[in-house]
Amino acid sequence: MTDVLRRGRASLAFGFFAQGATFALLVTRIPAIQDRYGVSDALLPAFLAAVPVLAGVGSVTAERLVRRLRSSRLLRWSQPVVLLALLGVGAGGRLVELGVALAAFGLAVGALDASMNMLGVSLQRSYGRSIMLGFHAVYSLGGILGASLAWAGAHWQWALWVSYLPVVLVLLPATLLGSRWYVDGSPAPAPEHVPERRATGSVGFRLLLPLCLVMTFAYIGDSTVSNWSAKYVKDVLGGSEQLATVPYNLYMVTTLVGRGVGDFGVRRFGAVAVVRLGTLVAALGFAVVAVAPETWVGILGFTLLGLGLCVLVPQTFAAAGRRADEAHGAGASDAAVARLNVFNYVGFLVGSPLVGALGEAWSYRWAMLVPMVLVLVTLVYARSFAAQPDRYGDGHERPRTADVGRGSNGL
Repeated sequence: MTDVLRRGRASLAFGFFAQGATFALLVTRIPAIQDRYGVSDALLPAFLAAVPVLAGVGSVTAERLVRRLRSSRLLRWSQPVVLLALLGVGAGGRLVELGVALAAFGLAVGALDASMNMLGVSLQRSYGRSIMLGFHAVYSLGGILGASLAWAGAHWQWALWVSYLPVVLVLLPATLLGSRWYVDGSPAPAPEHVPERRATGSVGFRLLLPLCLVMTFAYIGDSTVSNWSAKYVKDVLGGSEQLATVPYNLYMVTTLVGRGVGDFGVRRFGAVAVVRLGTLVAALGFAVVAVAPETWVGILGFTLLGLGLCVLVPQTFAAAGRRADEAHGAGASDAAVARLNVFNYVGFLVGSPLVGALGEAWSYRWAMLVPMVLVLVTLVYARSFAAQPDRYGDGHERPRTADVGRGSNGL
């Protein structure tokens, strides 16, 4: 394994960490943002929905841009925009300034998420073994740190810009410096049965449809935990306000743990087995939450959700890149990852309103069974995560390789 690959992996991992911290600092301070700008309860959902919608636009734009430039360059310049947009959210004073900052954040974060996972998929291909879950584990670690910093800011009643400025001052130069060692990875050879004209980066939607559904359902599950776990523990299970903060924290910790060991599971048992196990554990978590007789049983259910859901998204990105490579050859995986990335925002947009509407119209206990059923659909599509016998990721990982594509130095 060459030093170039190791540096590329470490620098990309830091990019994932920085983005996890940045995103957590935004979403966990929404009440403070609302108070600072005087956003009404009626207007707040529109602002919140605009971010994932624009992120979807940014991801689609990234799919087009990577036909002309390297994904490492797209990541290098989208991450500073995200950080500066976060600072803009904290430093503004008028509603229009908040709108501009959130619009910039949404567009840039879509390109950032897409390019970050493009590089992860291509680097995993160069390594010849599963490493994608490790990148997402570092993202979760950044999210825990960001949420902790947000808690400190809320506890000591710091102004938003006071909370955000030190983080931006540290992460902005650090990510720019780290981007010097990004590695785009080695392109996959075009399969012999695919005509040369098709190895252009264009990926048919039918090829990705099963993975798009899995991505959507995984994020419906994730948004259910992030948006409704506190309310569920407090209003349905009768827990205190302090206890209501525990489920999401445990969910984040178990997400980190599951992703931290997930790559070893993929190398040992294959992607299909890991995805199936994660799906069953997640479904069990929703079932436990739905029938929980008291608070701590419900918290146990949310904890199981972290262990189950955590493997689905990284493996879905990895499978999309692999399937695109196998079908279309060089250049196709980046487009596939960008297209798939749109569906994480679809799941985020659908999940919270869906559970909320069902909870109000029916009951929140029964509402928890809906994401459970949707997540279980992943079992139908589990074979979509399998690699061809001569490729890595499903019990047939090829030996480590030093076949490295272009580093991003000197771009």
